[in-house]
Amino acid sequence: MHYVYILKLENGQYYTGYSSDLKTRVARHYQSSTVTTKRIKPDELVFYCAFDSKARALGFERYLKSSSGKAFRNKRLIAVEVSS
Repeated sequence: MHYVYILKLENGQYYTGYSSDLKTRVARHYQSSTVTTKRIKPDELVFYCAFDSKARALGFERYLKSSSGKAFRNKRLIAVEVSS
């Protein structure tokens, strides 16, 4: 299986990634042993989905990193807090 995942970071930002071994990859993020989340640690895993195809997973990851993908992420995949 191939996974696309979203981590909420301690500073409130989101990190989107891909892995064929979700459990190990997320554990590495929490241990700060990856370049991408070494300085800003993850707070929680907020979303993940599985794909049979690596190409489809990488395509979805690429989409989620685009501006329209970020809007989709905020509206459909994660609960965005709105202050009133």
